[in-house]
Amino acid sequence: MQLNGIHHITAVSAQIGVNADFYTRVLGLRLVKKSVNQDDTSAYHLFYADKAGSPGTDMTFFDWAHIGRERRGSDSFAATAFRVPSRAALDWWQNRFDSQSVAHQGISHFAGRTVLAFDDPEGQRLMLVDDGGAAYDGAYWENGGVPQAYALRGFYAALIATPRPDQMEQIAVHLLKYQKTEEHPDATIYTTGDGGPGRELWVMEDTSAPAYPGAGSVHHVAFRVADAAEQLAWRTHLTAMGAGVSEVIDRFWFKSIYFRISRGLLCEIATDGPGFAVDEHPDALGERLVLPPFLEDRRAQIEAGLKPIRVGQ
Repeated sequence: MQLNGIHHITAVSAQIGVNADFYTRVLGLRLVKKSVNQDDTSAYHLFYADKAGSPGTDMTFFDWAHIGRERRGSDSFAATAFRVPSRAALDWWQNRFDSQSVAHQGISHFAGRTVLAFDDPEGQRLMLVDDGGAAYDGAYWENGGVPQAYALRGFYAALIATPRPDQMEQIAVHLLKYQKTEEHPDATIYTTGDGGPGRELWVMEDTSAPAYPGAGSVHHVAFRVADAAEQLAWRTHLTAMGAGVSEVIDRFWFKSIYFRISRGLLCEIATDGPGFAVDEHPDALGERLVLPPFLEDRRAQIEAGLKPIRVGQ
């Protein structure tokens, strides 16, 4: 039994129009689903991914306009790393960020990888990682304004900042069944399955005060399983290990279970299917407000409570 890497990463925005502009126009991702937070229907929930909304490519955002900025610190998901196919792609993105006035740290090395670290307009910490041309089975979004040779190819890793790397090692190995594969001065690498892009967790020591969530923070990281049977097996395992695990929640596009690996680190295990095309034509993903069936009878009320998204504002 093993997890299949990262399914999606969900973060927080207080400026959803600025957010939509950055992730679609600047980063070239596709808005594949425009919905609402199913637990807070006053807020949009936007999903950015590759052309098909493939698992492992999906960065999502809750729209909480009145939330304050994140206070960075330990016990947090400190950065989200996307993959690109080459060092030439990193050079291209560095030039693009300069032309778009995107804050970045230049091409450098982290955890033994060649990376370009940057922030979105709200301080969300992101990286691009040269994946060396590793195999990729996602779907290129041809309308994203980014040449295919340089386009984002889903996730590479999630970075955990923790005051107790020894404790996090026990969680990664015994609870999540990742393997410790590399140690670097700045981070330790844990992998699942055959490892490689999308199947890594990076853990770094951070003894500062705990982070406080807000705009610019990661809300949770979701891991992939193929189907509901695998998900139930994982729920049994997590429960047996003493983790407090939610019941299975049907999000309509996938099924989810939730659990914490620390006070500040919320995790999810999500099924690969049925996927985002279950309620929209693949050519029209993200073009209208979509609600799961159990919210459809409240559509008028929900739409009345949402402000139109003005991209770039």
